Amino acid sequence: MAKVLVLYYSSFGHVEKLAHEIASGASEAGATVEVKRVPELLSPEAARAAGYKVEQRAPVAKVEDLANYDAIVIGTGTRFGRMSSQMASFLDQAGGLWAKGALQGKVGAAFASSATQHGGQELTLFTIITNLFHFGMTVVGLNYGFAGQMNVDEITGGAPYGVTTVAGPDGKREVSENELAGARYQGRTIAEVAAKLHG
Repeated sequence: MAKVLVLYYSSFGHVEKLAHEIASGASEAGATVEVKRVPELLSPEAARAAGYKVEQRAPVAKVEDLANYDAIVIGTGTRFGRMSSQMASFLDQAGGLWAKGALQGKVGAAFASSATQHGGQELTLFTIITNLFHFGMTVVGLNYGFAGQMNVDEITGGAPYGVTTVAGPDGKREVSENELAGARYQGRTIAEVAAKLHG
């Protein structure tokens, strides 16, 4: 049975929602799954003033936790076409794990959100995926078995590189059913690949 970590940073709750759907999909495929978040870099007062969702049920991860899983799925909101500073700071602290090869051969995957359809979702996924490759991980995307990513009848996220959502310029758009389905599909796929590699 594969052990999967869904690790995320979410300002407004969109990435948090995707994280739990990915976890649900991985659980459906038989994996043991934990959802954790990275620490907030803003003070609680500044985060509240910015309208961030400061109450999130997932526990805060420690960098050394990463070595304990067969698969790690990393998600964050987009910041000018790249991952958030909160996630970047967390991953930058994994140099010791990298030096020991502690993440080599594990399955890695990415997911993201942005304010607009063309706000840098795919580029953000690649900033995450670049880290995964440097860690020596086997990267799993959102393959075209999930046909919902080709939907043009509604605004939707999703790319072959990972599931995404569009939050809207004011952060008020809800994650769509299609995006949630993509998250569950990617979670199942990650768990299945991890089980094959580590079973």
